[in-house]
Amino acid sequence: MSRTLFVTTALPYANASFHIGHIMEYVQADIWVRFMRLEGHTVHFVCADDAHGAPIMLKAQAEGVTPEALVQGIAAERPKYLEGFHVAFDHWHSTDSPENVLLSQSIYLALRDAGFITTQKIEQFFDPVKAMFLPDRYIKGECPNCHSKDQNGDNCEVCGTVYAATELIDPYSSLSGVAPVLKESEHFFFKLSDPRCSAFLQAWTDGTSPASGLPRLQSEVRNKAAEWLHGKPDGANGLSDWDISRDAPYFGIPIPDAPGKYFYVWLDAPVGYLASLKAYFDSGGARRNSGTTQTFSEFMADPKAEQIHFIGKDIIYFHTLFWPAMLHFSGRKTPDQVHVHGFITVSGLKMSKSRGTGISPLRYLELGLNPEWFRYYVAAKLNAHVEDLEFSPDDFVARVNSDLIGKYVNIASRSSNFLLRYFDGAVLPTDETLGWRTLNASAVGAEVRAAYEIRDTARALRLAMAFADSVNQYFDSQKPWELAKDESLRVRLHEVCSISMRAFMELTLWLKPVLPQLALRAEAFLNCTSLNWVHPVPLVRISRYEHLMARVDPKQVDALLYETIESPAGATPAAATPKAGTSGFERIQPEIKFDDFARVDLRVARIIEASAIDGSEKLLRLTLDVGEGKPREVLSGIKSSYRPEQLVGRLTLMVANLAARKMKFGISQGMVLAASAPDGEPGPGLYLLEPGEGAQPGMRVR
Repeated sequence: MSRTLFVTTALPYANASFHIGHIMEYVQADIWVRFMRLEGHTVHFVCADDAHGAPIMLKAQAEGVTPEALVQGIAAERPKYLEGFHVAFDHWHSTDSPENVLLSQSIYLALRDAGFITTQKIEQFFDPVKAMFLPDRYIKGECPNCHSKDQNGDNCEVCGTVYAATELIDPYSSLSGVAPVLKESEHFFFKLSDPRCSAFLQAWTDGTSPASGLPRLQSEVRNKAAEWLHGKPDGANGLSDWDISRDAPYFGIPIPDAPGKYFYVWLDAPVGYLASLKAYFDSGGARRNSGTTQTFSEFMADPKAEQIHFIGKDIIYFHTLFWPAMLHFSGRKTPDQVHVHGFITVSGLKMSKSRGTGISPLRYLELGLNPEWFRYYVAAKLNAHVEDLEFSPDDFVARVNSDLIGKYVNIASRSSNFLLRYFDGAVLPTDETLGWRTLNASAVGAEVRAAYEIRDTARALRLAMAFADSVNQYFDSQKPWELAKDESLRVRLHEVCSISMRAFMELTLWLKPVLPQLALRAEAFLNCTSLNWVHPVPLVRISRYEHLMARVDPKQVDALLYETIESPAGATPAAATPKAGTSGFERIQPEIKFDDFARVDLRVARIIEASAIDGSEKLLRLTLDVGEGKPREVLSGIKSSYRPEQLVGRLTLMVANLAARKMKFGISQGMVLAASAPDGEPGPGLYLLEPGEGAQPGMRVR
């Protein structure tokens, strides 16, 4: 039975370019959307920029532009990423749109009229230096549950606890570094603690999708939601009312009955899913792409329409509790499924551009790496569970080259040679042949489809590659090169190569959601356009074979990753050390222009943590607050002059815009500055540079 689906991914925050985690999520969703369409279903695939909030307002102020201009600049670069990785959204919108204002305010008013909105005066952290109330993300401190340091003001990344910023231990403003003060303000709350919410969410989180019969939530997510719903044995972590307002100045949607108050970005951001879909329907996009005659309102009222969200594990609370409750009690359709994935990591660290642990998707494309290599690698490691995906360069090269070239493409190149040479490319029917029945393609294909349906792409591709192995083994066992030598065995040769080519066609269909461009080339070679599961296409004659995909060159992957530096950050090779001047130290370097100096971004940094590194005689691992909302890790060669306990709490200077470097003992995200004699020369020691009294983390050195 044909299904109609509305599919989204998490909205990217519009204050920065895409990182590789975004691309991983979009690829995962795109693969599932392509599979569902190959199954004959109608899918509306939309997303939008998350355009509101204090961070965008503050960044725009720092850059001297309006928040709208900042968002537009970020949005303008989205297509090159999406098109580059073959991610085909039907529509891309923005939460800073008339549709989102209308829907957010109407949802709020419906909740208010249903008795789910309340107000109360609260004490809120205020930054006396910045003269503004602090959004949660600009407050850092120690988690009140697990006591991890430098956690966000609303939830802990380590243990997942959700809390109020006022519950943090030893909080500080990440904007100024000072301890914030409490100041009273009236706020609006969504009554998530209402018993009606608990009853609804209990049924919703334990429920199944009416259309697919599959659980709404993966087991790990359902268990986490239950923990929040019911609390732990000690009574902690029950549902609390949700603060949905922010005070001016704020870049967001005004609360309609409260001048000077704005919706907290987490209220209007998920509404952006609906706003994007509404804009898509209102512009005629849905009619053009799928032929639907429904309006947006009719679609959302259709009980058969499914709503599916793909998100990361860091935003489970909002999408499995707050979002469905907000929709339900405002009289709207709730999600049928929320599919959660883990983080993408490298060397065991979550990929993060700001922390220097990421892979630049734009750099990936600029180096000429095939985007379908990445799509395949991601798909081969993502499954139906909430597990992190480790990016291993060696595994990436080996998996792509072995699976796609050594197994899949190899079938076409080997069998096409005989079909074209002896049979003018003609392919025999294979359904009734013993060899074809032995391969059991129909049963394997059914398992592949079932794996795709539950978003277990890792299983789907394992099944596909095991099938490819069996086809290559079948081909080798029949020894077509020997059959070709005997004209009396030509019928057998034709049958063997036809079976192999038919298997290649089946594999092409199975891989098509993951490798859309490779599938197009394979379909042209097979003369079988638009392969799908609804209308089988006969394989009659192949065209001239042309190479379908190149192997991964390990040098390309090496160029993609950050440089490997084995020596301590900042050390100068002895051969390059300038000769001493009259002072006994290094001579002044050649003159530079002011513009050269201006390119170096020197910042004040506070050393939050310091520790020795096992196996290193020179390096200390420093965790630095540079005033950007999250700490950085720097590996510094100052161990000979400082003990870790001497450094904690001190201010220093660092090069903040130095490209992150992958060193022997980890990734260094900058360089702290120190004075010393030239390497190898006697001198008075090494001295960490310190700013004067009153300097704050994040201040620029000019």
